Amino acid sequence: MKKVLFITILIFSLLPVMSFAAEELKPQTNCPVMGGKIDRDVYTDYQGQRVYFCCPACIEKFEKDPEKYFKKLQEEGVLLESVQKKCPVMGGDIDKKVYTDYKGRRVYFCCPACIEKFEKNPEKYLDKIK
Repeated sequence: MKKVLFITILIFSLLPVMSFAAEELKPQTNCPVMGGKIDRDVYTDYQGQRVYFCCPACIEKFEKDPEKYFKKLQEEGVLLESVQKKCPVMGGDIDKKVYTDYKGRRVYFCCPACIEKFEKNPEKYLDKIK
């Protein structure tokens, strides 16, 4: 009886963790500035992320305060399309299995050690991503 009770408590204590882990990011479908449907011909690449917009005027607004829009996309659970090719820390080819999510961006690295270096000074390395 104690074993069944223990397993039941364990399962219920893990449910919040399991539901959080199951939450998946979704692709971008709406303009972060105006909220309308994106036009895949209207975009800018910023710090390794391709951000789509509904019209060219929104690109200018985004570029004035990109952090504001990255935060909005992050809160909406949007995973932006990555155009990153090189590790921002070591400069080598990225491994798509080695990444961290930082303020609405998925940043890829060549190895796990680079994630640790990135997390100590993210802004330094974000500026290296073309």
